Amino acid sequence: MKPRVSLQDSALRNGNFSLRIAPVRSEDVGLYEAQVKYKTEVHSCHVELGVITVTLSPPSPVIENELLLMSCNSSHQASLVETCWFHNERPGPTSRTFCSLSRALSILHPAMSDAGSWTCQLRYSDKEIISATFNLQILGFDGPTNPVVYAAAGSAAD
Repeated sequence: MKPRVSLQDSALRNGNFSLRIAPVRSEDVGLYEAQVKYKTEVHSCHVELGVITVTLSPPSPVIENELLLMSCNSSHQASLVETCWFHNERPGPTSRTFCSLSRALSILHPAMSDAGSWTCQLRYSDKEIISATFNLQILGFDGPTNPVVYAAAGSAAD
């Protein structure tokens, strides 16, 4: 897994034996064991790593007005109860939520207003809730609604 794995050497002296994996990949799913030997003592702990992935079809960059399918999958083994998608979670006029039994969300004609933070939340039968957030970027025109722009002679026009 090198060079994606590291230990924080400065933290080892303080008893922090954390393992850092960056970036996490789907194949990293599984059970991890840490063993620390100090003099005659051996301490160990087990940590299970689960992974959630968000995929776009077609993959980035997303083009304005072209069909977009966002999918959310997790390594969790229980039965999926509900998938919710949150767009721009802060309350306001651009905040939207979509919930369904499907792991995917289709946007028929993505617009520039669909860009931004999207969170996929998976709720399972064993009460586990898993989520991932990603930033959706859309290529398109984000100009004035009126295509006529006036500028004073001698000034700049954008």
